[in-house]
Amino acid sequence: MNNKHNGIVRLPAIVLGLAIAIAGCGSPPSADVDAAKAAVDRAAAARADEYAPESLATAEDARNALDAELKAQDSKWVKSYDRTRELAVAAKAAGDKAAADAVAAREKTEAVAARRKAAAAAVRAKAPVAPLRVGGQIKAPTKVKNVTPVYPAIARSARVAGAVTIEATIGSDGKVTDATVVRSVPMLDQAALDAVRQWVYTPTTLNGVAVPVIMTVTVNFQIS
Repeated sequence: MNNKHNGIVRLPAIVLGLAIAIAGCGSPPSADVDAAKAAVDRAAAARADEYAPESLATAEDARNALDAELKAQDSKWVKSYDRTRELAVAAKAAGDKAAADAVAAREKTEAVAARRKAAAAAVRAKAPVAPLRVGGQIKAPTKVKNVTPVYPAIARSARVAGAVTIEATIGSDGKVTDATVVRSVPMLDQAALDAVRQWVYTPTTLNGVAVPVIMTVTVNFQIS
């Protein structure tokens, strides 16, 4: 009688133990699943589709596998989420990697773009600027160094005098970079050019930036 009674007592205990065991195995790892999905979402927000498409595809495949496992467990009477937990951890790792890869690739791309922009700016800065003709807003520079032309002896002997008109290009540093005779006096042109090419002016500025200019100058030769 006692043995039968003990068997009856043990049966509910066994059933209760099985129920607890089943309940323990049937608890989904919600925190792990949420963390995995959040990691993949962060990768997408980091524009991994543009900067790390392969890593993002791996992360999305891992999340899809996780979702499929969750659905499979939902359809079972006795649930076990060990595999689900493993997939969640893997999906989170893949999402974190995709996000990190996207950030690194974006930073590299932006750095390359910045270097190219800086290089292009440097090229533009070094590129020669077309000289501006003096007039209007472009003020004539002031001469700070004058060199008197040497009167050619042959011209003096022949009593050749007059004014040689020259179109001079003044660089942004104030030095004469080019000179061309536009009104000639035979036997005096070269002496005039030699003198003008040694002249120095104050740099002409436009909007605060030194610019080259073109201006006309006159060199006079007189016989005393």
